[in-house]
Amino acid sequence: MNIAKMMKQAQQMQKKMASMQEELAEQIVEKSVGGGKVVVTANGAGDVLSIKIDKAVVDPDDIEMLEDLVLLGVQQAIAEGKEKSSSEMGKLTEGMGLPPGMGL
Repeated sequence: MNIAKMMKQAQQMQKKMASMQEELAEQIVEKSVGGGKVVVTANGAGDVLSIKIDKAVVDPDDIEMLEDLVLLGVQQAIAEGKEKSSSEMGKLTEGMGLPPGMGL
């Protein structure tokens, strides 16, 4: 094994990963729940960017429903962002021959 070659490959991979993370942070994911009454926007890095709530679901007598909708929207937006991230990082490490569990 050529250690210098491995180190160079590792450095290249690190640069590609940093670039991929920047790209993912720019990708937008939007999840709508409750028939569009709550819309959560996140990025591919899993950061929630905004939450929009329709006035029709703001019922002072049923705050729990609104809380559930917001939570569900946030969970779905983050999950989709993580899926995108995992998929893109998987493409990056494909063919590297990494042992199980070592892929990103």
